[in-house]
Amino acid sequence: MNDDINKDTLILAIESSCDETAASVVRNGRDVMSNVISSQIVLHTLYGGVVPEIASRKHIEKINQVIEQALNDADAELEDIDAIGVTYGPGLVGALLVGVAEAKAIAYATKKPLVGVHHIEGHISANYIENKTLEPPFICLVVSGGHTHLVVVNDYGEYEVIGRTRDDAAGEAFDKVARAIGLGYPGGPKIDKLAKEGNPHAIEFPRASVEGAPFDFSFSGLKSAVLNHINMCQMKDIEIVPADISASFQNAVVDSLTGRAINACHQYGYNKLAIAGGVASNSAIRDAFTDICAREGIEFYHPSPIFCTDNAAMIGVAAYYEYKKGTRHGLDLNAIPNLKLGER
Repeated sequence: MNDDINKDTLILAIESSCDETAASVVRNGRDVMSNVISSQIVLHTLYGGVVPEIASRKHIEKINQVIEQALNDADAELEDIDAIGVTYGPGLVGALLVGVAEAKAIAYATKKPLVGVHHIEGHISANYIENKTLEPPFICLVVSGGHTHLVVVNDYGEYEVIGRTRDDAAGEAFDKVARAIGLGYPGGPKIDKLAKEGNPHAIEFPRASVEGAPFDFSFSGLKSAVLNHINMCQMKDIEIVPADISASFQNAVVDSLTGRAINACHQYGYNKLAIAGGVASNSAIRDAFTDICAREGIEFYHPSPIFCTDNAAMIGVAAYYEYKKGTRHGLDLNAIPNLKLGER
């Protein structure tokens, strides 16, 4: 009996919500034994963004190889695995279906429990990998290409979304602005790099607020302001300085994100703040939060960049805590591209 209590719990996790085919083996929700990611970024760069049909086909080509490598890297066999975790939403429906079908097939063949995971829950859970002492409750800001959420993490698997974007996500705005100034795809890392050469106060772009919703975000007006600035410069034959545009745009995004997140900590009475998602790897955002949290007496947590972008380790962490709570899905589990955080 004691052996069962002390036995390690191994989760095989699969992530295929967008353009990364990923698999991971996670032990006891905190120890990443393997983390394999097959990225399609070079392929989609040719088209200036992710092409869903191409992404789905590539997932089909790569998923078995990625899972096999994850098991090999972890020195584990399928019989060692306690449960299969998989992202089932939100994301690109075709891409999600590949991962869900694979996870169901493995669960059926091995008679292992199946645990579906919300993609955003995975991003939030990435903070547990390197911050071994972090436990709920805390505030988490999720910023990625498709999502900008401000979340109260009440407990493992228990979330209250207190703010979300009303239009573009922060990462989406980065990509659109990068395209407008000729940087190409993916926009976030390229703007982050170029902004280091620019003046963040060269152009005062707007910081939008949403009336009656102090924790909601809006980035479409900021994106439009950048496009209008470029058009104005072209019409008046004024030099366009991409570094200054990048730095000023990024500065406006940083102000929007930090202000709302810090206010949420104060209003809800939490002194722990985490960030997650692909945009959370942005150096200016991380530096700003580090400085502000130090001044405000708030503990600041963030994953390493490899765990900010889409990966299966974060799904394995989330699946572990769901598994321990008793969450199980049947073989009728389906991909839900617009799945809301907290839905089952």
